[in-house]
Amino acid sequence: MANFNFNRVIIGGRLTAEPELKQTTSGIPVLSFSVAVNRRTAKGAERVADFINCRAWRERAELIARYFHKGSCICIVGSLQQNNWTDQQGAKRTSYEVLVDEVNFVDSASESRGNAGAQGSYNPYAAPEQPGFSTPSEGAPKFEEMVNDDDLPF
Repeated sequence: MANFNFNRVIIGGRLTAEPELKQTTSGIPVLSFSVAVNRRTAKGAERVADFINCRAWRERAELIARYFHKGSCICIVGSLQQNNWTDQQGAKRTSYEVLVDEVNFVDSASESRGNAGAQGSYNPYAAPEQPGFSTPSEGAPKFEEMVNDDDLPF
């Protein structure tokens, strides 16, 4: 395939620190944070975590800062970016970070409140006065409880 380029990253894990929202000199919200992701290991082997650096801009940065806290489960989708620079001693350095395109809640509302005090859940169909957000009682769909699951087609 000529000219085939694809850069997509999906990461699910826990925030390693309380997110701190900052602004550029021109007032654009930006958030740098890291997500701890457990590696797959052999059965019985000691768990190992990778700490993935991420950067979110504008509305996504504000969403993460408001609704996610240290220890919150988060799933992000984005692209991998390589950063190159020369340090003060003249050595060439490289780092990688995920530029966040999508943010997804993983914890249930009760878990996220218990872990970190989240205020609600994301609802893309919420009223315009609070774009995209609702409390769990407002935005939660009503499901019928199935007493006998023998009638399910799967």
